[in-house]
Amino acid sequence: MASVSPDLSVIVPVYNDPSGIATTIASLRSQSLPEDEYELLIVDNGSSDRTRAVITDRLDGADNARALVEAQRQGSYAARNTGIRASDGDILAFVDADMTVPEEWLEHALEAFDTAATDYMGCNVELTLPDSPTLASRYDHHTGFPVPQYLEHQQFVPTCCLFVRREVFADVGLFDHRLVSGGDKEFGNRVHDAGYDTAFAEGVSMVHPTRNSLCELVRKDLRVGRGLCQLQRYHPDRYGTPGVPPRPSGVKAPDRNLPRTDRIAFSALSTLLTAVRGIGYYREYLADDRESSRERGLPTFEE
Repeated sequence: MASVSPDLSVIVPVYNDPSGIATTIASLRSQSLPEDEYELLIVDNGSSDRTRAVITDRLDGADNARALVEAQRQGSYAARNTGIRASDGDILAFVDADMTVPEEWLEHALEAFDTAATDYMGCNVELTLPDSPTLASRYDHHTGFPVPQYLEHQQFVPTCCLFVRREVFADVGLFDHRLVSGGDKEFGNRVHDAGYDTAFAEGVSMVHPTRNSLCELVRKDLRVGRGLCQLQRYHPDRYGTPGVPPRPSGVKAPDRNLPRTDRIAFSALSTLLTAVRGIGYYREYLADDRESSRERGLPTFEE
């Protein structure tokens, strides 16, 4: 590690994704920002495949990078919290494994962060289609990451494209590691309620591949459904009492300019995935996780 604390810490959680993390590390190690101005923290969440070996190999020779392990708690928010506690930067950036960024991404992001004089900032996420797009990938590409709408209407930024000032975590706490989904929303809502300044950097873009199969979309929405129930279970004052799922949110309605066949197919898929979220919600509701419910308070730097 550099002898002087960096301005920025980039935190990447990963679980069983050797090819995705290899691509992301290569992208983050090719930044135009000088290495002594940022650090790279890769947090393996107890992978059972070659992921950890790939991390070690791809970080070889990087003086500004560290490999961390979070094996005690399974979940991306627990892994992010491990990265936060190990970080040294004044600003913390979060990226998902399998994402890529342009060479000047960090440089431009810091400029946008300083120009906006903000505490909490989201970036633009561009979804890329495979060479032979499936219905699932085209639907995922269309619904995408409407980050400005999330920030304006739901007061949060997804953790795959988020920059946060360190002092914000010290004030409001870290991510709620009990949540399998929705931890970005819950944290963002805390930041908003605390009165911190938020911003969206439209000109700062990241690249995320689409989910390309129906199975991938179903797994995601089952997790989202579970997260909706957990938000109510652990934070009822903000999200309501468990038992009645909240109304679907986000930009899911097909664009009227799409071909008619796509509008019909996307509408049917949206209806199916709404039902899948409902199944995930009630599975979690019936599970009644009393052990996690007994945990008091939110994680902090000191834990």
